[in-house]
Amino acid sequence: MEDRSCVKMNNTAYDTVYELVIPFLTDSRDRDTASLVCKRGYEIDSITRKHVTMAFCYTATPEKLSRRFPHLQSLKLKGKPRAAMFNLIPEDWGGYVTPWVEEISRSFPYLKSVHFRRMIVKDSDLELLAISRGENLEVLKLDKCSGFSTDGLLHITRSCRNLKTLFLEESTITENDGEWLHEIALNHIGLEHLNFYLTELVKVGFPDLQLIARRCPLVSLKISDCDILDPIGFFRAAVSLEEFAGGSFNVQPEQVGDGDLNEQPGRYAAVAFPQTLCHLGLTYLGNGEMPILFPIAARLRKLDLLYALLDTEGHCVLLQRCSNLEILETRNVIGDRGLEVLARSCRRLKRLRIEQGADEQEMEDEEGIVSQRGLIALAQGCTELEYLAVYVSDITNEALEFIGRYLQNLCDFRLVLLDQEERITDLPLDNGVRSLLIGCSRLKRFALYLRPGGLTDVGLGYIGQYSRNIRWMLLGSVGESDAGLLEFSSGCPNLQKLEVRGCFFSERALALAVLQLNSLRYLWVQGYRASSANGQDLLAMVRPYWNIELIRSRRVAANDSNGGAVVFEHPAHILAYYSLAGRRTDFAETVVPLEPAAFLAL
Repeated sequence: MEDRSCVKMNNTAYDTVYELVIPFLTDSRDRDTASLVCKRGYEIDSITRKHVTMAFCYTATPEKLSRRFPHLQSLKLKGKPRAAMFNLIPEDWGGYVTPWVEEISRSFPYLKSVHFRRMIVKDSDLELLAISRGENLEVLKLDKCSGFSTDGLLHITRSCRNLKTLFLEESTITENDGEWLHEIALNHIGLEHLNFYLTELVKVGFPDLQLIARRCPLVSLKISDCDILDPIGFFRAAVSLEEFAGGSFNVQPEQVGDGDLNEQPGRYAAVAFPQTLCHLGLTYLGNGEMPILFPIAARLRKLDLLYALLDTEGHCVLLQRCSNLEILETRNVIGDRGLEVLARSCRRLKRLRIEQGADEQEMEDEEGIVSQRGLIALAQGCTELEYLAVYVSDITNEALEFIGRYLQNLCDFRLVLLDQEERITDLPLDNGVRSLLIGCSRLKRFALYLRPGGLTDVGLGYIGQYSRNIRWMLLGSVGESDAGLLEFSSGCPNLQKLEVRGCFFSERALALAVLQLNSLRYLWVQGYRASSANGQDLLAMVRPYWNIELIRSRRVAANDSNGGAVVFEHPAHILAYYSLAGRRTDFAETVVPLEPAAFLAL
């Protein structure tokens, strides 16, 4: 029989290894695994974890989180489903930060960084956060949030004088005045990142911006469509700036030459950007103003052209000068010709995002479409790509096969097939999708939004079979029947989040698919075949800790391209997710919680 003293010594050594190793595990998944090995591992993870990201704020209660990780320094919370970004769910669906801010004010004494994404934030929440965290708060990110005003921001900027990052990008903010920014200009000297890009904040004083640039060690500044009245003086003051986006400033015609896009860089030095600047996004930049970028084009590593006014030719002329570009965001006006230039000139490209253009000029530009021609050139030229998100007007199996063959570093792939072209040359895409997934074995995120007939049940089965490492997936208008969904769900062993649109699978097939996807934690579906039994078919996926919500169909008013009023019918949604918090209580009127007992009342 083994001596008890030896067992005790072995356990002590085992605990010592855990105490030395776990604090150095930075990947959350590694920590999760280590904490499940034994009770001591759980305890060490609990007291040493510095950062937590909750991909869905209703996964646990604030109290459970503070008890589990009392020494957090950084917290990121995501609220509304991604569909909220496209106005697909009601604004008041949920995702309120109030209970989280209240817990932050009572617990988390070491918290320095707070990041709320797609959540509803009130001015009173910001006031409480300012009072409770005060000088300790260094990072505040209100990312695509709504519900607050500049009065709430003023509470933050007055009380949190040690802020290094204030991030408000794409948030919906009620603007009362510009005092919040004036407070930063007068009393903050440590701000490194200021971002209110893609907001409607216009009461922004240029003197305040210039004073912030002069007094703060700004590394990144992304602003709304406010005027930079003195661009030369402003950029001369921001000596440490590495990233700039937004704003608008006028460059006089004599400052940019005679309009020849191929002029030599030396003629366009009127705006002297800081030597450190390597990430840039200029709104309303047209072909005529583009030459001001020529002197710095070769050192740019990130370029945001989503809101520029460049045509296809302008893209080609600029991109051929950006030999060190690693990140590009633009619209499909870049065209196949622009992608061919990108493939020849930007071999170091790692991330490419091509959004759908909406203005009439792009629709009239015959070159401003992206198809298999551009993607084939891109795959052969930019072999270091890790992220590719693109709206295409046409696509073939061959193009997807090229992506699978050449882009083996790809971790995130997203493709949307637009409805502009009635005739697509090569559907379905079953074989191309299979080749892509086999070749891009490192994929963690995958989105495929096609049209009816774009992918058969066989292709849907291929996705399940070859998506071994994928954790998040969006599928739109794919498959033919429930059989395809069930074949898909027999694979995808690591899939945690699944979003489905416009596939019209039955409730029963969705429920059975959830049971087969063993790693699934979150499901969002819009557009499905509702049963005639008042939701009884969804009962198959009811189990402990699994919440099911139904968002009723609704009508949404919007404007068409001619400015006329149009009413859209949004189909019903299913939202299902694991939660330790139990059934949530902050439902909008359009949301029905589905539990076994609730079905009788439907």
